[in-house]
Amino acid sequence: MIRVLIAGLGNMGFSHALAHHSHPEAEIVGLVNRSGNPAKAPLDGYPVFSDFQQALEETKPDLAVIATYSDSHADFAIAAIEAGAHVFVEKPLATTVADARPVIAKAARLNRKLMVGYILRHHPSWQRLIGEARTLGGPYVFRMNLNQQSSGETWETHKALMQTTSPIVDCGVHYVDVMCQITDASPVRVHGMGLRLSDEIAQDMYNYGQFQVVFDDGSAGWYEAGWGPMMSETAFFVKDVISPNGSVSITETDKADSDNVDGHTAVGSLLVHRPEGDRRIDLPEEPGHQALCDAEQAHMLRAIAENLDLTRHMQDAVQSLAICLAADESIRSGRPIDLTGG
Repeated sequence: MIRVLIAGLGNMGFSHALAHHSHPEAEIVGLVNRSGNPAKAPLDGYPVFSDFQQALEETKPDLAVIATYSDSHADFAIAAIEAGAHVFVEKPLATTVADARPVIAKAARLNRKLMVGYILRHHPSWQRLIGEARTLGGPYVFRMNLNQQSSGETWETHKALMQTTSPIVDCGVHYVDVMCQITDASPVRVHGMGLRLSDEIAQDMYNYGQFQVVFDDGSAGWYEAGWGPMMSETAFFVKDVISPNGSVSITETDKADSDNVDGHTAVGSLLVHRPEGDRRIDLPEEPGHQALCDAEQAHMLRAIAENLDLTRHMQDAVQSLAICLAADESIRSGRPIDLTGG
C-alpha cells in the first residue's frame, strides 16, 4: 500500500484525491488545503492540514500529490522529495525554468519519482493523434488553441490563477508538449503577443495571449489561449497538425463548451486528410476528466511500484515549460526570444 498526501483541493486536486480514494493500492494519509477546512464527501473522513510541511512530517507519505497554485509547485516538490516522498505535481512544474531544474535534479539525486500532470499523455485519443501525425512525417505546422469563455466560479478561479501564471503558460504546456512529441525536434525561437482584456486582473497580467514557435526541423507551431467572460466561443477549440503529406485534426464533440472541463480533453473523432482522400477515425470510448485523472495517478503508482524510468518525461516537462515561458517573456518584452542559447 502506497501512502499518499494530497496538497490542494481545487478541481484537479480533488480529482486526483478521488483517484487515490478509489485505488486499491493507495491509502490517503492526509489532505492539505490553505483553510484547513474538512474536504467535501467522499473525502471528508481524511485528516486535513493547513500547513504542507507539517503534513509531510506527521503523515510521512510515500507519494505527495501537489495541486496547489503554480508558485508553490517547485518549493513543495523539493520539500516532499527531501522528506523521502515521490512526487506528482500538477503542471506547470514551476513558474520559471530556473526553479524547475533543481526539482528534477533533486529527484534524480535522491532517487525519487517525479511526474508532472500532463493529462493528455494518458488520453488514448490524443495518443492516437500523435501517432497519426508522426506517420505523416514532417516538417509540421501545429495550429492549437483553448479559449475559455469563463464566468462565475470559473472566472474567479481563472483570476486567482492569473495572480501567478498566464493562460498561455498554464494551458499551453499541454499542447506544446503534444507538438514536441510529434516533431521530436528542438525549439529555436518563440514570438508572442497578448492583451489585458479585463480591469479585474493585475495591470502586468494579460488574459489573452498567442505565440508562434519554430523548431530546428523547420516545424512551426501556433498556440492561443484566453480566459474570461468576454472570450468568443467561435473556433475556441482548434487542434490541427499539417505536414507536406496531409493533415490530422481533432473534431469537436457535443461536449464542446469552453467552460466545461470535460470538453477540454474530449475528442469527437480524428480527421486524417491526405491528397488522395480523407479518413475519419471514430473514437466512441472517450474517457472523461475523472477517468483521465484516475489513469494519471495509476501510472504514478505504477512508476513507483515498478521503478519506471521517468527521465525523458521530466526533460520533456522542462522543455514545454521553457517554450511557454519564453512566449510569456516575448509578450512582456515585445521581442522574439531565442531558445538556442546562441
